[in-house]
Formats: sequence, C-alpha cells, structure tokens
Amino acid sequence: YGSDSCIPCQQMAPVLKTLNDEMAGKAFIKFVDVWEYVDAANNVPIQVIPTQVLFNADGTPFVPSNQLAMEIEFIMYSSRETDEHVFTVHQGGITEEDMRKILKEMGVV
Repeated sequence: YGSDSCIPCQQMAPVLKTLNDEMAGKAFIKFVDVWEYVDAANNVPIQVIPTQVLFNADGTPFVPSNQLAMEIEFIMYSSRETDEHVFTVHQGGITEEDMRKILKEMGVV
C-alpha cells in the first residue's frame, strides 16, 4: 500500500514491477494507491506508506522465522476479539534483496 505521489513508494515501484514480472503465477505482488483506492485500505492496518502486507498462498498471515525477523522489522497484528493473528506487515520502503528473502521464506522461489 502506498501512493504514486510518495517518494519512497516511487523508489519501490521498480522492485515491485521486477518481482511481479518474475514471480507471475507464483506470487501476487501488487501496489495499491491508498489515495486513489481509499476503500481498499479501510480494513488494513496502515499507519505509514509504503506498507507491505504479507500473506501466504493459503491466505494465512505470513509468520517470519526468528532469523528473518531479526533482519527485517515486521509488525504482527492480532484480532482484539479472538487474539488470532490476522496481519503481518512491514512499514516503510523495502529493498529487492529483503523482498526476495521474504518470498524465499514463504516458499516462492
């Protein structure tokens, strides 16, 4: 999630395009402009842009290994009602190298 007018989002755009092209059919990597598609971000915990929301292929929130969590900062959100893990996000820009680490750990190779 980001904005076309956000400089860190603009810097990430080539990374997202490269990975989306390369991972077609293996991973769903999309950019949503939060100002253009306001409703798309209504139920997602976005505090800053860019924010990456990470889900496994089965729709469950990605849970990074302890090693990866030491390298890349993630925020884990749980439901207040059930305490169920509902979102894993990374806030701010992310490098292609770090996105590749995440995708590898998710089993997308």
